[in-house]
Amino acid sequence: MSHSICKNIKQIEQEIGNTQLVVVSKYRSLPELQEVYDGGHRHYGENRVQELTTKYENLPKDIHWHLIGHLQSNKVKYIAPFIYLIHSIDSLKLLKEVDKEARKHQRVISFLFQMHIAQEETKFGLSKTELDEILLDQEYINLTHVACKGLMGMASNTEDIDQVKKEFEYLNSVYTELKDKHHYDTLSMGMSGDYLTAIAEGSNLIRVGSKIFSVQ
Repeated sequence: MSHSICKNIKQIEQEIGNTQLVVVSKYRSLPELQEVYDGGHRHYGENRVQELTTKYENLPKDIHWHLIGHLQSNKVKYIAPFIYLIHSIDSLKLLKEVDKEARKHQRVISFLFQMHIAQEETKFGLSKTELDEILLDQEYINLTHVACKGLMGMASNTEDIDQVKKEFEYLNSVYTELKDKHHYDTLSMGMSGDYLTAIAEGSNLIRVGSKIFSVQ
C-alpha cells in the first residue's frame, strides 16, 4: 500500500480493536482498492450499485462487498449474485425483492435494517414502530432467502458530539432489545468522522473511507 493509505489503516486498526472495518470504496480507483486488498482487507462498502458491480468485476473475487447506500428495488438483480451484506433495507417491499432475486441464485442474502436516527429529514431509514410492524408481518416471517444480521444507522451530520452520542445510544438500545430474540450480531454505526463515538456506544462494524484515503 502507499505509505499514507497504509499508515491511515494501521492507525484506525489500532483504535478500533476487534470492531469490523468496512473500507468505503466509493469514488476510489481500482489501483487504490487493489492496494487496500494487498494489505489484507476484504470488506469493502459501496454506495451505488453501478459502481459496485464494476468494481466487483475488476477486483479479486474473495472481497466481501457491502452495499451501504440507498438501494432501489429495480437494482437488486445486479448485486444479488454476489453481495455479502446489504446495510440499507428500509422497507418490506424492498426486502421482498431481495428475497426474490436471492431465490433465483439459490442463496441467502444477509442484510441490516436501516434505522432513521438522525435529525435530518433527508436520511433514509425506519422508525422503531415501522421496524416492529415489519418484524410481526407474516410476509416478512415467510421470507426464506434473506437473513437479518442486525441494524444500521447514520447519525446527524453535526459538530454536536452529544447529539451524535445520543443517536448512537438510542440505536444501540433498539439493537439490544431485539438481538437475542432475533439472533442479531451486527450493529453498524460510525463513519470517518464519528466512528470512535459509535464504538463507545456499542457499534461492532464501522464504515470508513475518507479517513483512509486522505493524505495526512
